[in-house]
Amino acid sequence: MRILHTALFYPPSVGGAQEVVRQISERLAARGHDVTVATSRLTERTRQVSNGVRIVEFDVQGSQTSGFRGDVSGYQDFLLSYDGDVMMNYAAQQWSADLVFPLLDRLPYAKIFAPCGFSALHDPSHAPYFRALPQTLSKYDRLIFHSDEYQDAGFARKHGLTNRRIIPNGCGADEFGGGGGALFRERYGIAKESPLLLSVGTHTGLKGHALVIDAFVRARIGPATLVIAGNALSSGGCAAACRRSASVAQVFSLGRKRVLVLDLSRAEIVAAYHAADLFVLGSAVECSPLVLFEAMASRTPFITTAAGNAAEIAGWGNSGILVPSRRTPDGAVRAEPADFARSIESLWRDETARRRMADDGRAAWRSRFTWETIAVEYEELYEEAVGARSSGAA
Repeated sequence: MRILHTALFYPPSVGGAQEVVRQISERLAARGHDVTVATSRLTERTRQVSNGVRIVEFDVQGSQTSGFRGDVSGYQDFLLSYDGDVMMNYAAQQWSADLVFPLLDRLPYAKIFAPCGFSALHDPSHAPYFRALPQTLSKYDRLIFHSDEYQDAGFARKHGLTNRRIIPNGCGADEFGGGGGALFRERYGIAKESPLLLSVGTHTGLKGHALVIDAFVRARIGPATLVIAGNALSSGGCAAACRRSASVAQVFSLGRKRVLVLDLSRAEIVAAYHAADLFVLGSAVECSPLVLFEAMASRTPFITTAAGNAAEIAGWGNSGILVPSRRTPDGAVRAEPADFARSIESLWRDETARRRMADDGRAAWRSRFTWETIAVEYEELYEEAVGARSSGAA
């Protein structure tokens, strides 16, 4: 098949959405398909073909709600002239999908949309967007949701859309099949018997770094280390605040608690997963967090807020616990540091539960949540949509 994926960002940009699109694109290319990704132009991108995937860049910014800027006509002309079999738009509320909407009736190939959560569903400024969206979604051949319980799938059900399919996220067996935990601990001076907690997420300010640092300092688990692994944004974000909090935590705990704020390579992050005793996620906003699948793959029990479909993932793998959480009017999820600290204490003291979660999570991941398996699900869905369109049954 000739496949087009559209996404706001694509590697070398780092983030969960970028990783999903990269994994599916590269694995479908490896399976013999012709895959193109249309995405934002990045000055740091040095090649237009990466691991078999052709990358087409556009200098466009904005969304339907905020307005579009840049080469809008260039992008839309590309979509109209693309000679392919199927297109998948990844994530709503951004130009790479929103500019497709007015063209849907004119695009001859199969069209698939993965909304990725509808993070602005409760934002009043997006109300007109979501009022018009059901009719737009009905024009797609298929809709992909990463969860049957999160708000984007609920939105589709509420509006009677039947063209939906659940395909979960995951992580790669080719990446998480090894180890490296001992070397990670040695490099950062973390004793084998010392509790090591890990949180992974870009310093956007929404990944709950402040929450997990506060909870870690409060948790009565003895001398321990928390690693916050994430890349800083070029402007804004919480990286500087996290580093300040790390220094305060060490002073406040009289050196018994260490918080390491690290910008690690991907290989080092995987090693950190294998080294960790617990994974902690304090996010306020998620769709279907990849980091929880990575914790499962590395046999690391997790503690998380109820962001996105975290509760569903914990149930799928029997591999984590949820901190009591509340949802704010804007759709974000919040938790109290004291509650998070008690969850850390409880799970740390129950070695039997941690061992069971590690085994169950790893087994569930192996059977259902590897990118190797998930890429085939995308391939089969694409083939189904293309076949239905060619037979007139779309």
